[in-house]
Amino acid sequence: MKKRCGTIAIVGQPNVGKSTLLNYFLGTKLSITSRKAQTTRYQLLGIHSTPETQYIFVDTPGYQLKHLNTLNKNLNKTVKQALQEVDVVLFLIEPRKMTEVDEKILQMIPKETPIILVINKVDCLKDKTKLLELIQVFKEDDRYKEIIPTSVKKKSNLKQLLESAREFLPEQEFIYEEDQITDKNERFLAAEIIREKIFRLTGQELPYSVAVEIEKFEHEGNVRRIFAAIIVERDSHKPMIIGNKGIRLKDISTKARIDMEKLFGGKVWLETWVKVQKGWSDDLRALKSLGL
Repeated sequence: MKKRCGTIAIVGQPNVGKSTLLNYFLGTKLSITSRKAQTTRYQLLGIHSTPETQYIFVDTPGYQLKHLNTLNKNLNKTVKQALQEVDVVLFLIEPRKMTEVDEKILQMIPKETPIILVINKVDCLKDKTKLLELIQVFKEDDRYKEIIPTSVKKKSNLKQLLESAREFLPEQEFIYEEDQITDKNERFLAAEIIREKIFRLTGQELPYSVAVEIEKFEHEGNVRRIFAAIIVERDSHKPMIIGNKGIRLKDISTKARIDMEKLFGGKVWLETWVKVQKGWSDDLRALKSLGL
């Protein structure tokens, strides 16, 4: 069997399951998952290699038309740019008809790029006949090369999805090393892991104006010492993260450290603190802190 290697964009609206799908393909937790929409802010490459195929996944932020502040406009721009440069698109939707946002995403995909329509969360449908009716409707649209119903949560049809994507990848040698799972460095990944725990453990309390800046990252042998500042814009946001007697910040740090040790494959010593910086630009500061 000839080797295939290519890029696959995972796109869709916020909270449709893009990051969870990427994490499944990679076999590790690489991309942020949270009930809070728009937690993915950066285009993240995830690399999955088999002896015959290298899948280079592009996990994009969720595209939306509402709440178009500067941050969300930049996230939408990231999605648009990603769609211009990939070999195939996995377009995720929930089991329902297309919305205005879905159509907007479809319009951004070049006509020559193959699209696999992925109907996720089918396990949430009580009446399965509605799924069959929905598939029949989508089959009338010639924009889709394939239509695959899935449940990322239940891990159903995901191997079939991977096999289908392979057919649209070009025959060529691998671009990355076979054991490489991302193009991002450990400093970036550490910040993202901490940010995920913040969103998961603060729920809807905390606004999006929060970032994590890795101020020092030391790697000695198999031990990593990480010093991270959690930056918020208002004094009132600080106690939301710290919690009563520091319990919430301790919980954030503990859960983040455990995930880092699993991902990095070694012991992690993590120190975190919260500081307020009013009027800072979330996008620019975060990118600068990550060396991007």
